[in-house]
Formats: sequence, C-alpha cells, structure tokens
Amino acid sequence: MAAIIRFTSGPEPAWRRCLERCWCLDCDIDPLILRARHLHRQGLDQEALAVREELRPIF
Repeated sequence: MAAIIRFTSGPEPAWRRCLERCWCLDCDIDPLILRARHLHRQGLDQEALAVREELRPIF
C-alpha cells in the first residue's frame, strides 16, 4: 500500500523537528556504526565495509 504524503505550506510539525535534531546528534548509536559512517564520508569504502561486516549478526 502506498504511503500518503501531504505537502503543507505551514510550519513543520514539532515532532519532526525534534526527530531531526536527534538524528544530527547521532545519539544512542553504536560506535561501530558511527565509525562506518565516518569512513564512508572519507571515501574509505572498503574499510567501512569491513566495519559493517563486524556489525552483522552471527546467526
């Protein structure tokens, strides 16, 4: 089922602003995930992929 997206010209909802602030802080995110993001931003894709492999579940 397709999601319904509404575009409004009014101010952003408070919950959305709060959520976006949390994303910017990278709070409660595993340090390995942050490391992988940092490596990707630096263009070190192979190193980032290796870190991501460490995050995969064993089972």
